[in-house]
Amino acid sequence: MSVIRGKVILVDDEAMVRQSTAQWFQVSGFEVQSFACAKTALAAIDESFDGIVVTDVRMPNVSGLELQQLIRNIDQTIPVILLTAHGDVDMAIQALKDGAYDFIEKPFVPERLVEAVDRACQQRQLVLENQRLSEAVVSETGIDSKIIGISPAIVRLKRNILKLAKLDTNVIIYGDTGTGKELVAQCLHDFGKRENKHFVPINCGAIPENLIESELFGHESGAFTGATKTRIGKFEYASQGSLFLDEIESMPTHLQIKLLRALQEGTIERLGANRSINVDLRVIAAAKCELRDHPEFRQDLFYRLNVAELHIPPLKERLEDVPLLFNHYLRLACAAHEQEIRPLSEHDLVTLTEYQWPGNVRELKNVAIRYSLDDEVSVADILMISNPKVSLDDPAELNVEHSDLPLSVQVAQFEAEVIRNALSVNQGSIKATMASLDIPRRTLNQKMIKYGLDRKNFKD
Repeated sequence: MSVIRGKVILVDDEAMVRQSTAQWFQVSGFEVQSFACAKTALAAIDESFDGIVVTDVRMPNVSGLELQQLIRNIDQTIPVILLTAHGDVDMAIQALKDGAYDFIEKPFVPERLVEAVDRACQQRQLVLENQRLSEAVVSETGIDSKIIGISPAIVRLKRNILKLAKLDTNVIIYGDTGTGKELVAQCLHDFGKRENKHFVPINCGAIPENLIESELFGHESGAFTGATKTRIGKFEYASQGSLFLDEIESMPTHLQIKLLRALQEGTIERLGANRSINVDLRVIAAAKCELRDHPEFRQDLFYRLNVAELHIPPLKERLEDVPLLFNHYLRLACAAHEQEIRPLSEHDLVTLTEYQWPGNVRELKNVAIRYSLDDEVSVADILMISNPKVSLDDPAELNVEHSDLPLSVQVAQFEAEVIRNALSVNQGSIKATMASLDIPRRTLNQKMIKYGLDRKNFKD
C-alpha cells in the first residue's frame, strides 16, 4: 500500500487543466479533491482540514486571491498555492504578502509544482503537530504542566521529584546553567507537605560575601553600619517552608560552618543578637559541580544536605523535548504580547533539534521570545545573530570541523557568504549575480533581504 504524501484541494474552472493536474498529483502520491469553483471548494475546508489548497487565480465569481483570503479567515496556517496564466511581479509579491505559500505561473513544470505541493504539505503537518503539542502542554496538570518534556530522562526526573517531595528531606540538585534547577526545587516544595508555606530562593553566588550572612540569618538594628532596623533573614522567613540555596558551591567557608550548625540544631541567631530562634524548614541546595569532590566545600555539610540527589540532564541529551519546550515558551511570549502564534517551518524545526543548546532551557526560552517578536526572522537567523562563534567575514571560519552549530545554521552562513562574494565579483549587478548563481530574481532578492545584503555596498 502506497503512502499518501498529503492531501490537496485543487480548484480550477478549466476542466481539462483541472483533470490533468489532479491526475499528476495522484500519480505523485497525493490525495486530491477537485473543484470547479471556489464556493464548492470552500465548503470542504474547515479548521480540521489537514491538507493544502492549489487554486487558479483567474476564475469567475470568486477569484483565487479572494479564495485565499476566505481560507485565511478559516485558518491562516493552511498553505495556499496560486496558479495563473496572467502572472505579473506585482500580483505575485502582493499574494505572498497576503499569505500565499507560493505563486506559480502557467504553463508550469509539473515537477516544480509537485515539489512546492510536497513542501506545503510537510509544512501543514508540522503546523498541526505543533498545535497538537501546544494543546497537550496547555491541557497538562500537576507536575507535567510545570516541567515540560516527554523524554525518558525527564519522565524519570518528574517521577523522582514526586517521590522526594513527599519525603520532606534535604535534597541537592545538580545541573548545568540554565537547566531549570530552581524550577525543580519549586516542584519539590509545591508537591510536598509544605506547599502552603513560603518557598524562599537565594542565589549564594549573586550576593556579596559581606552581605550573605545578613541575608541568610538576618540582623538586629545597629548590628553593623547601615543596619538601621531589625531585618528577618531568609532562614527565619522560610521557617515551616522550604529554603532553596542555589550555587551553594560558592558559599564562603565560614558561612558553611554556620549553615551546618543551623541545620543540626534547628536554630539561628540574627547578627547582633544574643538569643536563638527556632526554625523548621526543608533545605534544597543546587550546584553545577559535584559537592563531594569540591575542595572548598565542607564534607560534613555535604552529608547533612545530601540526603537525596536529583540530576537534571542538559538539553542536548533530550532533544526530543525541544519542540515541546519551544512551543510552550512561544505560546507564553505571544500571549504576553497579545500576538498570534507563528507556526514553525520545517527548517526551523530541524534547526531546533540539531542545535546543541549550550545555554540549555534558558537559551531556548530567549530564542522563543525573539522568534515571537519578529515575523520575518527564522530560528537559524536568531542563532546566527546570538552565537558569534562563526564569522561570516572569514570563509575559513565556516569549516564545519570548527563549529558545533547545527547544519542548517552553517548552511545559512555559507549561503550568505557565497551570495556576498558573487555580488562583490559582479560589482552589485543583480542580473550578473543571478546568472552566476543560476537563481531567479525573486529568490536572490529574498536571500539578500534575509542576510542584510545591499547591492549598493558592492558597486565600484
